[in-house]
Amino acid sequence: MKYKAIIFDLDGTLTDTLEDLYLSTNYALRSCGLPERQLDEVRRFVGNGVRTLIERAVPEDTETMVLEQCFDAFRSHYVIHCHDHTRLYPGVATLLTTLHAKGYRMAVVSNKMQLGVTKLARTFFLGVIDVAIGEQPGIPRKPAPDMVQAALNELGVTAEEAVYVGDSDVDLQTAANAGLPCISVLWGFRTREFLIAHGATVMAEKPQNVLALV
Repeated sequence: MKYKAIIFDLDGTLTDTLEDLYLSTNYALRSCGLPERQLDEVRRFVGNGVRTLIERAVPEDTETMVLEQCFDAFRSHYVIHCHDHTRLYPGVATLLTTLHAKGYRMAVVSNKMQLGVTKLARTFFLGVIDVAIGEQPGIPRKPAPDMVQAALNELGVTAEEAVYVGDSDVDLQTAANAGLPCISVLWGFRTREFLIAHGATVMAEKPQNVLALV
């Protein structure tokens, strides 16, 4: 074992959440009388938290009051519908159970709202993932290192004993800011070319490849 613990991103890394994010985004836009977005647009908008997702989804000249209404509509809709279509990526369940059996401590760190992270963790990771941290007051979002540091503290390991696994440029920045090596996965929301352009050097094409890297 190279590491004692693994910190995973959630959306685009463990779970394919794009359809539910897309549907909740367009529900919120419709409810505020704003034009809807295409699936690939929402794919590009995710990664920095749901507020940033909505800020990117609304037209540039949207008034602050309307933006807040849109965000509230998204939040209330997504908490209810966050796993209508969300699924683990193929091979992820086997990866997690294998890592758990080998004794790795594991955490999820996501810019998704804590309510959504908790709901998905209970649905997909109960008994396997030790810690699940989402966006919450008082902890700066990724790429700030604070959420990762909180996870390391809860796991009882140091940065030198852990590795970060994610699918985006935000994850690469987060790992660097927290002092962790990063494994970039290629089945998520960003392409190989995009990740390489943002500094990725260690990549996994399939979940099973992560085993050989940890």
